[in-house]
Amino acid sequence: MSHSTSSEPDERGWDEPWYRVRKDGFQASFLPSAGEDLDEICNVDVFVTLSDGSRWTATVFTIAEVERLMRLWTGTDEALGGRYFWVSDGLIVRDPGIESMTDVIAGLIENGEFSEIFQRVTGN
Repeated sequence: MSHSTSSEPDERGWDEPWYRVRKDGFQASFLPSAGEDLDEICNVDVFVTLSDGSRWTATVFTIAEVERLMRLWTGTDEALGGRYFWVSDGLIVRDPGIESMTDVIAGLIENGEFSEIFQRVTGN
């Protein structure tokens, strides 16, 4: 299995409220919370536009964030008291941060698994 090893994007920066990262073949638009450290993000919505113009979406979580949420829900009605975690457009990654998440997206595009994980956005 090959994966992208380049962590340097072609272009990155704020386009409020989005943080956009452009790499060869795609643009990822992240929607972090106000004041959130971009290197520590562990739960974020992302929209990806591929070079063919198609648009895709997912919510990216770290393993630690999933564990934190499940603990938080313990003793509540949420997810049967935190006994499970489910999201239809979720992608769980090991490491936090925009750079790490962008590398995963690039790797998924490169290895052909991207369209199996991200949800295609239809319409305008």
